[in-house]
Order: sequence, then structure tokens, then C-alpha cells
Amino acid sequence: MHPATAAVETPFLELLARGASADAYEQPVLLARAEAGPAERIAALERAKDLALRVRSELEGRRRREAELSALFETAHDLAGLRDLDAVLRAIVQRARSLLGTDVAYLSLNDPARGDTYMRVTEGSVAARFQQLRLGMGEGLGGLVAQTARPYVTDDYFKDARFQHTRTIDAGVHDEGLVAILGVPLMLGHHVIGVLFAADRRARVFEREQIALLGSFAALAAAAIDTANLLAETRSALAGLERANEIIRDRSGVIERASDVHDRLAELVLRGGGVHDVAAAVSQVLAGTVEFTEAASAPARALATSRAEGHAVRHEDDWIAAVAAGDELLGALVLRGHPGLDPVDQLTLERAAMVTSLLLLARRSAAEAEQRVRGELLDDLLDARDRDPRLLGDRARRLRADLDATHVVLAARLDATAPDADQEADARRRLWAAASHLAATRHGLAAARDGGTVLLLPLTAGGGATDLARRTARHLGTAVHEAVTVGASGPVEDLAAHPDAVAAAYTEARRCLDALRLLGRSGDGAAAEDFGFLGLLLAGDQNVPGFVERTIGEVVAYDERRGTELLRTLDAYFACGMSPARTKDALHVHVNTVAQRLERVGRLLGDDWQSPDRALEIQLALRLHRLSIPAPH
Repeated sequence: MHPATAAVETPFLELLARGASADAYEQPVLLARAEAGPAERIAALERAKDLALRVRSELEGRRRREAELSALFETAHDLAGLRDLDAVLRAIVQRARSLLGTDVAYLSLNDPARGDTYMRVTEGSVAARFQQLRLGMGEGLGGLVAQTARPYVTDDYFKDARFQHTRTIDAGVHDEGLVAILGVPLMLGHHVIGVLFAADRRARVFEREQIALLGSFAALAAAAIDTANLLAETRSALAGLERANEIIRDRSGVIERASDVHDRLAELVLRGGGVHDVAAAVSQVLAGTVEFTEAASAPARALATSRAEGHAVRHEDDWIAAVAAGDELLGALVLRGHPGLDPVDQLTLERAAMVTSLLLLARRSAAEAEQRVRGELLDDLLDARDRDPRLLGDRARRLRADLDATHVVLAARLDATAPDADQEADARRRLWAAASHLAATRHGLAAARDGGTVLLLPLTAGGGATDLARRTARHLGTAVHEAVTVGASGPVEDLAAHPDAVAAAYTEARRCLDALRLLGRSGDGAAAEDFGFLGLLLAGDQNVPGFVERTIGEVVAYDERRGTELLRTLDAYFACGMSPARTKDALHVHVNTVAQRLERVGRLLGDDWQSPDRALEIQLALRLHRLSIPAPH
């Protein structure tokens, strides 16, 4: 190289070596002119300056392409090891902003479900409203990019009329202070899934190389999203397969449980198990608590739904399966605290309900057959048709009854009158069913007779006929939900040898029942021993209340109105042989008090109330009135 030429190029080589700015390359030329150097030297410096600037530009281009390629390589590396999609997208946006030297970079994705676009990642943004923007399809610069699938750039966003401005988008862009915006599409195949943006807060012209670079980053972002979607689909598929395997294992376990419960229920039926045995077996299989409950105790709506649909239904945390036979609802099986019931386990509960209904029907048929046999034996005793003590004893023992024990005959009848014959017959059947059940549990006999029911019950040690009658009246009344009156005979013994004693005792119990009804003591129970000779007088259809009212009604009414004790005084007066002196001792009052009360009685009943005939009627009325008041239970 010629020395003069080297002298001209040396300053520029030094500038290139230290990476000086473009303005610094003017200094050697300006210095030569200031020194009034030769024109050839100044021209040579101008040529050397232009050449140095071209070299500088080429070197900067190569450094920029190297940085771009390095950024793209790092992004591709991030994509290859994709673990977190958001992290990869943030890296893409950060590198795009850095390489393009913009104030802000951001990426939006389309939301097919809502039909709009939303901000997914932002870098350099400071405005909250901008970061939360959602853009309708076709709105703003991003909407234009999404519609055309081509890059778009604007030097001044607010003055650009090529795209649709909206108040929401413009407000967000204004908050962020953006002016120049470049947007390139994110493509998956031929479909736009979003837009990658680079933006400045001042007017700027984006070069073609910058647009291409942002497009490369957009392609990597789209690939990252596609890869993430594939990974998500793969994970979902794997989860689905795992769930399918779990379901298969569960199905296998459920089928085994169903087979187990089938075998257990079959065994229960064959060995004569009961309803609670079925509930216990199903409880073990379903790993829960299963109970049989009466229809009235089960949730009404759930029970009605189960009965109508023929399936178990959920009620809060329980399952209800109706136990029904035809149109008759027998109860329900309730699975407690087991809200997540498998369909096959639900079928198991329904099958158990069906088996329960069959067991109930079978038990009922057996009970009805036993009731008929008990009724037939009692009928034979009442009618004295079979007088062979040995045969009577054998028949009773088969029914777990002991004719050698002391018994009481009880006559029971409903007091309410049904509005029609069908309801009357139904009420009598319910009374007979309740009496038959009571007789079976007490080792006695029961039969329907004379519009009511007759029972033959053993007398417990230390118990009396009166107490037995009252307890029976309460028990039957509770069972049929109506008042039941019960009359009892005195104790009878050795029935197998003396079957005719049963008929006589029944007549006595009927007479006692009639006495209770005539005295108005409906729903009560009493024995013949409670009435003495009055039981004979009360048989038939005598109007006892009318007789009491006619005889001592005025005195009864006076005591009720005034709270006096005229009736008590009369009772004591007759009990003391009509002696006022002895009466005052019995009542613990002054003799004048007795005289005053008797004087009041005379004014109410008439002056002849102490005549023999009137006195007898009054004493009888007092006794009847006393008997008409139910004894305390």
C-alpha cells in the first residue's frame, strides 16, 4: 500500500477498531479542510470515509444478524425443552423487544369460545387497562392482522384510518402512550391464532428486516403454542387412559361386589333370613350403613320418586330405595352417608329392596296363615266344636299357646262409626290384624267375631284382668289410630278340659264391653270384677246417661258450676246409713256443714229425695255416675 494512501485510511481504521459512532467519521475530513490541505488529500479522505462507513454498516448488520440468529436459536432451544408455555412466550416477547429496540412488545391470542382476542403476554407495559384489553375480531390493528393474516405497521396509531378504532382499544393504547405499532400474525397452518406486536411511544418507521425478524419470533411463538397444545392433548390422553384403567379396575371390583351380594341374598332367602339380615348383608358389600325403615319414616318426596321410577334415588347424602309390592308401599331401604354411589352399587341397593319386599310378603303370608289358624282354634273353643282336650292342647302347642295356663277372654270393638260399609270393613280388618299380632306376641289367640275382635290372652303372674283390659285397649288403639274399647272376663283355667268355659267368659266380656260403652267410657278397658252386680243391670240397651241425668243431674251441674261437693256429701251420707253425725266424721267437716249441703240437695232434687224409692234411685245413679268416670291409668 502506498504510504500516502495508508496515511489517509489510518484514522478511519482506528474508528472502525474502537466502534465509533457514524458522526465520528466526519472528523478526519473536517480537520483536513480546516488545515487547508491539498484537494487530492481531502478527496482521498472522503473516499476512505465512505468506504469505512460501508464497512461499519456491514459489520453492524452482521452483528445484528448474529444477535438475531442467537436470539432465535435460544428461543428454539427454549421451545425444544418446553415445560412452561407462559415462560417461553415471555422469553419470545422480551427478545423481540430487545432486538427491535422498542418500548413495548406484547402478544395476544384468539379466544374461540368468546369470539375475541385477549392479551396473553406483555413486556415493557405500564398501564393496567392496556394489559387487560380484550379486542373483538376485526377491531384495532391486531384485528386487521388477524383478518388478513399479513403483517401491518402504523407510524402513528391514532392517525391511521385503515383499521377500526374502538373506544376501549383507543383508551388502552392512550393509557400506554403508544404511537408506532407493528403487528405480525401467529399462524398454525392457515389459521391465525394470535398476533405478536412491537410498539414505540414515539413515531417510528419499522424496517423490512425488523418486520421479518418479528415474523420469525411469531413463528416460534406459534410453534410453542402448538407444542404446548400437543403436550396438553397428550397429557389429557394419558390421563384419560389412566382414568379408563381406574374405571376398568372399579368395574371389576363392582362386578365382584354385585356377584357377592347376589350370592349373599340368595343364601339369606334360602335359609329364611329376615329384612334386617338383608340390610346387614348389603351394608357389608357397599361399605356403608343400610337400614330398613317404615314408609312413614322415610323422606316422602324421595320415596315417592323411587317408587314411581323403580330406582334408588339420592336424598342429600343418603340413597332411598322404595320397598313395594304392586301398588302397596311396604317401606324403604336407606343407605346412609354415601352420596357417591356407583351405578352398579345403586342396582345392588335396588335388588336388595326387591328381595326385602319378597321377604315381607312371605312373612306376611305366613303371619296371615298363622292368624287364621289361631282364629280357627279360638272359634272352636268358643263354639265348643272340638271337645277332645288332647287334640285342643296339641293344636295350641303348635301355635305356642298353653291352654293349661290361666287366661282372660277379652272382647274389643272400635268406637268410631265409619261413613260407609267399605271403610267399616277396612277398620275391622285393621283391628283384627292388630289383635292377631298382639295375640301372637303374647302366646294367645285372636279371632274376628260379632263385629269386633275376641282375644284369649294368658294372665301374667301378679297381674289382674282389669290391668290386662286397659293395656290391651291402649295397645290396640295405638295400632289402629282409633279408640278401642275392651271388656274382659274374669280369669279362666284348664281350657282344654273345659272348652265351654271360654264361651261363658266371652259372654261375660261382652257384657263388660256393653257396660263400658253405655257408661260412655269409650277407648277404656275394664273387667267384670269392676262392676259387680251392676254388670247384670247394664246388659242390653239401657240409657244409662239419661237415667243419671234425670236422677241427679241437677246436683252434678251444681257441683260443676260452683265447685261444691254435694255429690261427695251424698255418697258419704248414704254410706253412713243416712246419719248426719257419722257423715260429718267421714267428711271431716262440721255437722252444720253437712246439714247445709243436704238442705241444698233437697232444694235441687225435691223434698222426697230421702224416700226409700227415691233414695235407691239416687244411690244407683251415684254409682253409675262414678263408674262412668274413667279410672286413672
